[in-house]
Amino acid sequence: MALSAIALNCTLKPEGESSTDRMIGLIAGELAKHDVRLAETIRVARHDVKPGVTSDEGAGDAWPAIRAKILAADVLILGTPVWLGQMSSIAKRVLERMDAFLGETDDQGRTPAYGKTVLVGIVGNEDGAHSITASLLQALNDVGFSVPAAAATYWVGEAMGKTDFKDLPQVPDKIAATARAAASNAAHLARLLRRETYPGSS
Repeated sequence: MALSAIALNCTLKPEGESSTDRMIGLIAGELAKHDVRLAETIRVARHDVKPGVTSDEGAGDAWPAIRAKILAADVLILGTPVWLGQMSSIAKRVLERMDAFLGETDDQGRTPAYGKTVLVGIVGNEDGAHSITASLLQALNDVGFSVPAAAATYWVGEAMGKTDFKDLPQVPDKIAATARAAASNAAHLARLLRRETYPGSS
């Protein structure tokens, strides 16, 4: 059974080469081995995602269309760089917009994200990957996404170094192995949830 994935690249750069893109590509490539097709990578910085905590912040807001694509997919890949030891401000905005899911439950108390699986990819040249993983996965689980085992893949280079993930001649073995495990686990969980989602509570 083919599954679909959507990726949100939360780099601060609206254009140009991005290490976050390379990490998303690594994860998506591993998902493809499990019959999970990446429908699209959305670089959020190219879109006018308004600040707010509703699913539609009015005229010109790009979030409703992005939200629809997230909810049409089985797997969400959320990629962010590390800035000052934290996820990007764009990743934070995405989480803030997903807060609306908590008020959009169905009769069984399920948010729109129930039955959807999530993976995260993090890149940077400073510490913070574990903290960002914890914050991202907690928030995404809070709004209804399911977190598989080993759901994060990250690469953190030398502090204040000049080498970015996108500039590495090849992906380090440990990073590649982590992406393989994450993709395998996510595909397995997404397939189970496609067949039988959470019953919720009445």
